[in-house]
Amino acid sequence: MSELTTRIYTKGDQLPPMTCRNFFHSTELFHVCEQTRRLRPYMVVVEQDNGTVVCHMLAMLRYRSSLFPPYLYTHCRVLGEGDFEQDGDNREELFGLMLAALTRKLQHWVLYIEVSHLSQKMFGYRRFRQQGFFPVHWMSIHNSLHSHTPEERIGEKMKLQIEHAQLRGVVTKEIENEEEFREFMKLLRHHHWFKPKRYIPDETFFRKLMEGQNARLFVTEYRKKVIGCCGCAYSEGDAYMWYSAFRRKSYLRLHPDVLTVWHALCHAHEYKYNHMRFMDVGLPFRRNSFREFILRFGGKPVSTYRWFHCNIRWVNAVLKWIYKD
Repeated sequence: MSELTTRIYTKGDQLPPMTCRNFFHSTELFHVCEQTRRLRPYMVVVEQDNGTVVCHMLAMLRYRSSLFPPYLYTHCRVLGEGDFEQDGDNREELFGLMLAALTRKLQHWVLYIEVSHLSQKMFGYRRFRQQGFFPVHWMSIHNSLHSHTPEERIGEKMKLQIEHAQLRGVVTKEIENEEEFREFMKLLRHHHWFKPKRYIPDETFFRKLMEGQNARLFVTEYRKKVIGCCGCAYSEGDAYMWYSAFRRKSYLRLHPDVLTVWHALCHAHEYKYNHMRFMDVGLPFRRNSFREFILRFGGKPVSTYRWFHCNIRWVNAVLKWIYKD
């Protein structure tokens, strides 16, 4: 086997030619992040000595600040283990090379690194431990769209809620103009205003997603007012609900949350995606109202890990002890 070299690229015009099957590790998303304020992409690439790319992994640095609650820091987010040119038994070894290179590169630049949405719960367990990461038990949810239709997976109560809202004129659709886009952004930011864990990128990020081929932005309207919204990405035959926001309290009887998620599910089913994967169903508390709401659509809950590494050594040591598995 050829000697392998691991490199990290931060400029889009320097990226080597590579095949991108996974949208979350693609050059397309790299360029989107590159053009977005307070986001910086890092593409970790493993190459053979002849320059052929063996695998790559996209990490996104997020610059975060707020006056209330007050905070200022940078963290790194990785969605999945990366994109590999070939399937094989050495995927974890290659992932270990990329993870080690990224951890070394960012050890003085970010507060913490978070890796989530791995293909298997135990993927890379030993490699994470070697780099000082600790696991936090999390819950993910996905809806299968190939074995049953969305209608077959919901209860009669939810069907009545959907029919009632639609009869009153509630409509969910893809964003069509600038006014709808601005209302989408306004609702998304307002909804997550008091949720420090939730990061909402600059509007350039969503504009570029909308212009691309692998994402769609939806709004739910009632009398020309946006009362719900979501952003979905599509990768490797699956749909991913990435961002969502709803005016549930203001329009309680119109069920904007139900209509928005329902439309995204039906859209994914119509375009023959295998699953709808909900990328963030809340913090890993035993009881979580949003998680329970998503499960009403007939999805399957799956226990998984999110891996973290804090670059303050003593803090990381304490957290490793607290979250020892």
